[in-house]
Amino acid sequence: MGRPRTALLNADRIAREALALIDGEGADAFSLPRLAARLGVRPSSLYNHLDGRAAVVEGVRRLVVAEMDTSAFAELPWPKGLAAWARSYRDAFARHPNTIALLATTTISSAATLTMYETVVDALARGGWPRERLVAVLTSVESFLLGSALDLAAPPLMIDTAEHAGEVPVLAAALACSREKARRADEAFETGLDALIRGLVAQRAELAVN
Repeated sequence: MGRPRTALLNADRIAREALALIDGEGADAFSLPRLAARLGVRPSSLYNHLDGRAAVVEGVRRLVVAEMDTSAFAELPWPKGLAAWARSYRDAFARHPNTIALLATTTISSAATLTMYETVVDALARGGWPRERLVAVLTSVESFLLGSALDLAAPPLMIDTAEHAGEVPVLAAALACSREKARRADEAFETGLDALIRGLVAQRAELAVN
């Protein structure tokens, strides 16, 4: 019958299937043999399109990053651009919470991710942040965003004071009047994001004076 007119596999299909595997079964379920089985091929076939596991992980990262929006940096001052990007970042990882542990502990090398970071740090630099502080600012924001995305994926009852309410009365009372999970997570995110950006604005002002 000869060779098929279109390849059965390509890098994008492999990455999308890997993301589906991680979304559905967790990062611990991700392996090249497991991925190959889902695609109906031998593990060796993956190497014809991607250079091993790290390349597959970067393909997954590229797909998640593609759901983030950096366009506000071209139109808004860096604090507002940062807030808009932060919301899209958190939302992207909230849709794929199982990827966080994998992607946050794997070296970043994909062009799409590097381009996103370039957009962010370029906006910060244009806003007056010194070069030696750019990575610290980026990392502090990103750490908050990853934690906020995980908060959306947390169990509805994350802090249970039922058996110790008398020992932690202030905490128990605060939890009793907190909102239902989704609204609580959104409120916590907006509170933290506002505090983080206000703090960064204040730091930037101090740097300008000193």
